[in-house]
Amino acid sequence: MDFTIFTRYFDTYMQGFGYTILSSVIALIGSFIIGTIIAIFRITNIKPLQWFGTAYVEVMRNIPLLLVVFAFYIGLPYMGITLSGFICGTAGLTFYTAAFIAEAIRAGIMAVPKGQSEAARATGMTYVQTMWHVILPQAIKIVIPPLSNQFINLVKNSSVLGMFAGLDLMYFGDHIASETYATVDTYFFVAVLYLILTLPLSYLSLYLERRLARTS
Repeated sequence: MDFTIFTRYFDTYMQGFGYTILSSVIALIGSFIIGTIIAIFRITNIKPLQWFGTAYVEVMRNIPLLLVVFAFYIGLPYMGITLSGFICGTAGLTFYTAAFIAEAIRAGIMAVPKGQSEAARATGMTYVQTMWHVILPQAIKIVIPPLSNQFINLVKNSSVLGMFAGLDLMYFGDHIASETYATVDTYFFVAVLYLILTLPLSYLSLYLERRLARTS
């Protein structure tokens, strides 16, 4: 193992590391917001919203992430919209992950006793107020473990940016490998940097799961 590759290309690795973190954070926040909205659409009594939510989840969960990113990177220019590989990759990652988060949150909402909703509505709360103040806080607490797993998957899936000049770890790893021809060594350090990102999330997930188990 040639460790000098990491020291020689440290700045390059760190640049990709930074963009990977940035993409993951943006996609994490965006997918959580979109996923929560889609989850509410899935359980609402308003049929058009329910149909849209169901169609969104079924389509996104049953096509590869790569095709979703292609839709942004190649499809948008046909409409006169040209975005960078980083933006297209992050957007694709966001909308793709949102479908899985939506299903997790929907499961959490369904697990909250109906009496909670009925009691809130009896006090005069609107549907939106009931969902925001009563149902969602309990639902998200229930589904923290599966949500954590989705966030870990999101970080790993961010490697798709490397195929679209997304400036992430994989992109710069490809660049370093093409210069040094030390493919194994180069991607070993890429893998180590991904572990630095995902292992803390994994341990945080275990910690939250055990804490919630003690308080439930």
